[in-house]
Formats: sequence, C-alpha cells, structure tokens
Amino acid sequence: MTAMSRWRIACALALVALALAPRAATPAAIPSELAEAAREYRASLADLLPFREAAVTRAREALATRRQLADQGLIARRDAEAAEEALAVAEAALAATHDDIEQAERMMAEAAAAALLASLPPAKPGAVTVTPTLTRFHGPREWSLGQVAATLERFFAETFHRALPVSAFGQTPAHDRLGFDHRNALDVAVHPDSPEGQALVSWLRARGVSFLAFRGPIAGEATGAHVHIGEPSPRRASRAD
Repeated sequence: MTAMSRWRIACALALVALALAPRAATPAAIPSELAEAAREYRASLADLLPFREAAVTRAREALATRRQLADQGLIARRDAEAAEEALAVAEAALAATHDDIEQAERMMAEAAAAALLASLPPAKPGAVTVTPTLTRFHGPREWSLGQVAATLERFFAETFHRALPVSAFGQTPAHDRLGFDHRNALDVAVHPDSPEGQALVSWLRARGVSFLAFRGPIAGEATGAHVHIGEPSPRRASRAD
C-alpha cells in the first residue's frame, strides 16, 4: 500500500469518526431567564406608559385651545382639525401601550408556566395537569390554526353573542422579542374560571385540542389570565441554533 493510499484511508476514517461523534446541543434559553425577560419587558412598558398618558393630556389641551381660537376666528379651522388628528394619534399610541402591557402580562404567565412545566414529567396524551396558576390539557389530537380557529370562533359567537377575544393569533412581535415559537397557537383573553373560560376549555377538551389555561403567574392574581390553545410555546430557534 502506497503512502498516498494510507493517507486517503486515514482521511476517510477521520470523516466517519466526525460524522458519528455526538454533536453538542445548542444551549436553550433557561425558563427562568425567559420569565425574567418577560418581567423586564413588562417593566419597560410600564415606564413608557406615563409618557403616553402625558402626550394625550397635552394633545387634549392643545385641541381645546385651538378650538377656542378657531371659534374666535383667530386661527384657521384646519389648525383645529390638525390638533384633532394629533390627539387621535396620541390616544392610539396610549391604547397600543395598554394592549402591549396586557400582552406582556400574558407572556409573563407563559414564561412562568415554562419554568413550572420544565420541572414536571412529560405529559401523556389526554393527561390533565392542574396547579394553582394553570391547567394544562395535553390533547391527543394534532391541530392547526386553520383547522380549529374558524370553528371555535363560530362556537363562541353563537354561545356568547360576541366575537372570540383573541389576544394573539400565531406569532406576534412580543413572542419574537422573548423567543417563544407561537406560530401554531392561539391566545384567548378570557379567565379560565369564568363562564366563557369554562365553556372554552370544555369545547377544547371534547375535541382533544391541547390548551393551557392561565390564572396568572402568581397564585391568587388574575394578571395575565388567558387560555393558550395549542401546545406550550417552545423556545424559538435563533439563527445561531
């Protein structure tokens, strides 16, 4: 056997060894770290809220002043209309911040649940896990948003005569921010112990659809209460994963 042949064989064996060697897994985000990130996100929104409220107050005062001046003929009517538009923009920003805070609180509940569920044995199909802060049903049926959402919305509207209060349909910027994969999940803003919540979870269980019913991240507090339809949102892989 020539030296070149021995070199080729050695290279081939090395490549086989590399292929068979166990690969180090990319470290996943620790559930407690996700919970802390959710709390920090909520705190940042709370810091922003007073500025949004102050902007609305200023816009209302400016509008009142401009309307008075317009009535007196001291400024053009379009100046008052511009102030109305500015107030609408400020109020929309304030409403969006309130919505973001509510979403952050639901994310806090999900992050706290991730930490709790990580400490429990894997759930079997059809199993129900109940804790003071959440109820998990691991449904035996595979589902998708397209298969269930429309039927569920129709059931809810017919039962309660209002639209299903969806707070997150699939992936949202908040889930992106905290690294949750929410692409095949639906969040409904109802308390699981309310009549609407009880009807919702009963409907889901009867059809074998997985859900997590959150009463809040802290026992006795309803902050973040909602029903998450689908399996728990896993950590979303980053580009480096």
